[in-house]
Amino acid sequence: MTEGTLDELGYYLLAGAGGDGPATLMDEARRGEQLGFGTAFISERWNVKEASSLVGAACAVTERMQIATAATNHNTRHPLITGSWATTMHRLSGGRFTLGIGRGIGAIYGAFGIPAVTTAQMEDFAQVMRRLWQGELIFNHDGPLGKYPVLFLDPDFKEDIRLALVAFGPQTLALGGRAFDDVILHTYFTPETLQRCVKTVKDAAERAGRDPANVRVWSCFATVGDHLPEELRLKKTVARLATYLQGYGDLLVKTNDWDPAVLQRFREDEVVTSIPGGIDHKATPQQIEHIATLIPGEWLAPAATGSAQQCVERIRKEFDYGADALIMHGATPDELAPIVEAYRRS
Repeated sequence: MTEGTLDELGYYLLAGAGGDGPATLMDEARRGEQLGFGTAFISERWNVKEASSLVGAACAVTERMQIATAATNHNTRHPLITGSWATTMHRLSGGRFTLGIGRGIGAIYGAFGIPAVTTAQMEDFAQVMRRLWQGELIFNHDGPLGKYPVLFLDPDFKEDIRLALVAFGPQTLALGGRAFDDVILHTYFTPETLQRCVKTVKDAAERAGRDPANVRVWSCFATVGDHLPEELRLKKTVARLATYLQGYGDLLVKTNDWDPAVLQRFREDEVVTSIPGGIDHKATPQQIEHIATLIPGEWLAPAATGSAQQCVERIRKEFDYGADALIMHGATPDELAPIVEAYRRS
């Protein structure tokens, strides 16, 4: 195993749409642990990236690394199922599991007949989980999470399980500071946005009587070195940012104080409108090359690109801007290996 754990660094298993399918997760988990990553993150998609299955596999083939969801949604499982799953993973892994939730995308919920998620629900969820993990019997819960006559797992539980929140807007960021242990930001946040987000989280923690240093803020940072082929680099940068603009472009543009007219031109482009689904998943290399002409360089700038050493220098700046930890986003452990090695040397 590589000397020394890099607790401040994480990566995603099955980055993007999931690569060659879920069976590759085990090798990616082993390889990430070998490289010294502190945390492996798992995002959920409703196809072959169901979070509880993937978490179990990742915990089973690793010994040291933290395994975290970033994110699943609190409203797609009964709270007792989620609480039981988290405790099972916590025990199975020897305390290495982090349950991370996110708000999700309202349009998808609406299409599937699932009610939209509110900030109050996520706060109530966090409080209920912590009570259940301490063995509490909850009678007649009636709160934003819902109405439940009884919520109960085991009277002997005294579980200290980390809770994480994927946060974007100011309300969610403040909730992370009040009630969660880790706050995971979004990719392609400008330095100014990162600094503002960190301040929002830490200030909220302090107002809630918590030690701000105990709430860890993760920069989720696209890390795409030029040792990768250009076509793949475009898919991991241009196509990924374009997919975010498809899904919640208004929010990202507003958050970063970017020009909304650029987003409007992107949305109206004939190539963009012709792609049936996520650009990072469905677009051809030729279509991605065209889309690259629609996205300003400044929008793609908050990322680690270039040589391995240039990537490391840019990653180090994220810590200077206030991030406590950083996810090397959008690449496999093998693709990240030269950058991790350069990071160790710097």
